[in-house]
Amino acid sequence: MEIPAYPHSRPLDISDKPLLDRIFQELQPRVSELTFAGLYLFRNAHGYSLTMLDNALVVLGRGYDGLSYFLPPLNAGIPHALDVLFSQGMELYAADELFVSRYLACRELEVVEDRNSFDYLYLRDELATLPGNRLHKKKNRVNYFAKRHAYRVELFARSHSEGCRELLEVWRSMAETEQNASLALEVAAADEALELADALELMGVVVIVEDRVRAFSLGELLNRETAVCHFEKADPFMEGLSQVVNQAFASRLFGECRFVNREQDLGEPGLRNAKLSYHPLELVKKYRVRRYAHS
Repeated sequence: MEIPAYPHSRPLDISDKPLLDRIFQELQPRVSELTFAGLYLFRNAHGYSLTMLDNALVVLGRGYDGLSYFLPPLNAGIPHALDVLFSQGMELYAADELFVSRYLACRELEVVEDRNSFDYLYLRDELATLPGNRLHKKKNRVNYFAKRHAYRVELFARSHSEGCRELLEVWRSMAETEQNASLALEVAAADEALELADALELMGVVVIVEDRVRAFSLGELLNRETAVCHFEKADPFMEGLSQVVNQAFASRLFGECRFVNREQDLGEPGLRNAKLSYHPLELVKKYRVRRYAHS
């Protein structure tokens, strides 16, 4: 499908996967937003659309606050694309440190760290083995669960979809009760991910207790050294289960990868504490960038 030239755009479509996969393969991104599955599954939540500025491919979107933004332009022609988009008063979202230093260092722009969007990067082997005193409590949680439940871990397959959806209904109800819009959108994206896992080349694990899916996670390659976990859901009433599925994702999948990116915390205190408790190797910084108000 043809991608229209700016200022026109069209919605992101699944037929765009080969093109974006090629671009991301060359780019080897570090930020979790820059995978096709991550974009496509959240296309409704963020209104993702594509446009061309000369040779630069631009993904346009909007935040949970409803404000419009653009992701770092892709391909050639990035400086010109930035000139045009900033001149229109648009804000750049999810620029990492390399992009800022390469394309924005000599510009008069307001560059602001977006802590709520920082990605959590871990050593895959540490998540898989939970070594040493730092992760001793996590290993204790896994052992606690194992002593109380007969369970098995399996690689995600289409036959698990129905059980995963039953689990998602628990989270959907929680989102409705708490009136948590971002959680509701994530659950909807996870539901579609289960249906399109093969087409989107997602891999995952499920934890089965008494022949019922009680936890699952799904992810994909972000770059040659890093897997990204897009979705992880566990029965919230089974203590230790979230630690079990976290460990299973790291130990059963992406053995060729050194790192696991577990995405951002969106500023939610409970989620932030949980991610920090695994002692990330790095917080991958992201920036919001816009023209100064007087520019």
